[in-house]
Amino acid sequence: MKALYGCCTAVACMMMFGLLCEGQQSAAPPPTGARAAVAARPGRSQEPDISADRHVTFRLSAPQATSVVLSGSEFLKGTLPLTKDANGIWSATVGPLAPAIYDYNFTIDGVKTIDPGNYAVKFGSTAGTIESLLDVPGDGPRFFDVQHVPHGEIRTEWYDSKSLNQIRQMTIYTPPGYDASGKTKYPVLYLFHGANADETAWTRLGHVSQILDNLLAAGKMKPFIAVMPFGYPAPPSIPVVRPSVPSTGAPRGGGGFSQTSEEFSKDLLGDVIPYVQTHFRVYTDRDHRAIAGLSMGGDESLTIGLNHLDQFSYVGGFSAAISTATFATDFAAIKADPKAANKQLHLLWIGCGTEDGLFATSQSFSKFLDDAQIKYTFFKIPGVHSWIVWQQFLNEFAPQLFRAN
Repeated sequence: MKALYGCCTAVACMMMFGLLCEGQQSAAPPPTGARAAVAARPGRSQEPDISADRHVTFRLSAPQATSVVLSGSEFLKGTLPLTKDANGIWSATVGPLAPAIYDYNFTIDGVKTIDPGNYAVKFGSTAGTIESLLDVPGDGPRFFDVQHVPHGEIRTEWYDSKSLNQIRQMTIYTPPGYDASGKTKYPVLYLFHGANADETAWTRLGHVSQILDNLLAAGKMKPFIAVMPFGYPAPPSIPVVRPSVPSTGAPRGGGGFSQTSEEFSKDLLGDVIPYVQTHFRVYTDRDHRAIAGLSMGGDESLTIGLNHLDQFSYVGGFSAAISTATFATDFAAIKADPKAANKQLHLLWIGCGTEDGLFATSQSFSKFLDDAQIKYTFFKIPGVHSWIVWQQFLNEFAPQLFRAN
C-alpha cells in the first residue's frame, strides 16, 4: 500500500486523456509474444506490450506533453522517463520481468495518473490508491491463476454492526462444495486488508479464491472459510487513513491508529464473528479459528490475535505495520506468560519482504518474540510492500492452518 499522493479525480482524468490520448490504440504497434494471446481476447487492452521474453514496452500518445515518467515500485528502482517520437508517442521498455501482477503509473507534466490505454486498474478505499495493473504471464499457470480445478465462491454479506452503529459489508470465501456439503462445519480464517484498501482487496488484488482453490485441489490445505471485513471503523469519507509504512519509532497515541484498531476489534469480536457463526456452518471454538492480515491489517491481526488467544489459535502478520515503541504494551499478555501463550498458539507466523520499509520492524518483532520465549515462524522473501509478496505469504500460510485439529 503506498502513501497517499495528489491526483486528479476519475472524471477529470478521463477528460484529460480524451484530449491527450486520442488515437492511441491505432498509433501503437500490435502486441507480440505472450501478450498477443491475451490482447486477442474480446474487450482486452493491448497496452502495455509484453514480448515473448517478458520485456514490457509502455506507450502513451500525448503529443502536447513535455514530460512523461513511468513509476512502478515492484519493477523499477525509482522512475523511468519515456522517450517521445515524431508522432507524439512516448515509450519505454523494461525487463525481462518475472511472471507477476505489477502496478504502475504515468506522470504527465507533473500529474501522476493511470495508463489510459490499460483497462486494468487497482483501486481501494481512497483515491490515492488508484494505479494501473500490469499482468506478466508465465510459461504455465501461476499459483494465483484460475486453473481447471473446483472453484469456491465469493460472497458479499451485509451486517448490522451494533458496536459501530453502522450497516457494514464483508467479503466471504466459501470452499468448493460448501453448499452441497450438508451439515459439514468449516474452520474460519479472518483475513484483513491494508491501509487505504477495503473488504474486496484480497479478492481483487490478492486473488484469494484462486490461491485457496489451487491449494485445495493440490491437497496442500484443509478446506476453510475466509472472512474479509472492512478494516476501518468508519467509511473512507471520514479521515481515519494513516500511512501504510509508518514511522516505527513514534508511539500510537490517543485518537490515532490505536483507537482505530480498538474500534475495529470491537466490531470483529462483537459483530463480525457472531454474524459468521450465525449465517455459516463454521466451528465456534478457538482451535478452528485463525486471524491474519497485511500491513495495517497485519498490525490488527497481531494485536487482536495475540491479546485474544481465547478466541484465536492461529495468528499471522504479513508485512505488519506494528510499532517497535509499543511492543511491550501491545503484547504484554504473551510476554507475561510465554508458556501459556505457546500452549495456546498452534501457529504464530510473521512474514516480510526483505526490501520492504517494514522489514527492520519485523526483525525487531522477531527479536522481541525471541526474548519473550514465544515460538513463531519468521518467513522472509525478496520483495517490497506489495501484493506480489502478500500473495506468496497467503500461499505459504494457508497450508499450515488447522493441521492441529
